[in-house]
Amino acid sequence: MSQLTLTARQQSWPLAKPFMISRGVKTSAETIIVEINDGQHKGQGECTPYARYGESVESVLEQLNEISQDPTLFEHNESLQEAMPAGAARNALDCALIDYQAKRSQIAAHKRFNITLTPRNTAFSLGIETPTKMYEAAKAASNRPILKIKLGDGDEDHERLCAVRKGAPDAKLIVDANEGWSTDNWDNHLRSCIENNVQLIEQPLPASQDDDLKDIKSPIPLCADESLHTRKELGHIAERYDAVNIKLDKTGGLTEAFAVLDEAEKHGLTIMVGCMVASSLAMAPAVLLAQRATWVDLDGPLLLAKDHPNGLHYEESLLHPPTAELWG
Repeated sequence: MSQLTLTARQQSWPLAKPFMISRGVKTSAETIIVEINDGQHKGQGECTPYARYGESVESVLEQLNEISQDPTLFEHNESLQEAMPAGAARNALDCALIDYQAKRSQIAAHKRFNITLTPRNTAFSLGIETPTKMYEAAKAASNRPILKIKLGDGDEDHERLCAVRKGAPDAKLIVDANEGWSTDNWDNHLRSCIENNVQLIEQPLPASQDDDLKDIKSPIPLCADESLHTRKELGHIAERYDAVNIKLDKTGGLTEAFAVLDEAEKHGLTIMVGCMVASSLAMAPAVLLAQRATWVDLDGPLLLAKDHPNGLHYEESLLHPPTAELWG
């Protein structure tokens, strides 16, 4: 094998419209695309630096530039896990390496992981808006089977959720508070979720307050997102949550993500595969994980104003597997 070279560049993806969660408003997705090349074959991966986890575009580019100086650190996925911490930088590099290995060997990535690819329905996310706007958004998306509702922004959450249920009476609803609720308002939020037949509640409290969940009894399953990154948190998670949201930017790539999935299943946890807002290149590796998930939330490209020319194909919410031209 010729010596591998690694390059990384920032890519800005304008959103189709501003998207608000409890921590603020996004108008673009700032990602980093990594390319691994041996002169004949190349592989690509994409990550989204996330300030919530202490990351920035600059810090991730710095990590990638540092490791690019020694190709022996990223020639194999196993050595990469030891060379870099979990996070966005390792995710882009791990996925680029898997793509490169697929291109070089002509063995598709899903075959390497013994995965059969089929289309899966993804949740479609609705950002925080006024109840009226969220009703209109839900009505426009009422043909989508799963809606993920961003909440956690004050006293209007009940009205927002009722508005969404009115606009999409038949959809399965996931509520994502993004750490925006508290033990003081938990009872009110839970009543609202029960009233509106919510199927899953994602990260209701800040990750630092996970211990409070040990005393909370919820008839609706609770899903850890910000609280879960890698396998090391799963023992703690299993005592407090019913489900986990596995995201490649948290696990640091597909290699660790599959290990998290295997271990989470042993703990009896329900699996969601999620994403940051990013392009089809970032979603494509997660489609492999989605084959073993109960809940799929890979709608990032649907929120963008543009995408890769050979991006993922969606029929409404039905997500088709990636082509080899895109990834894997």
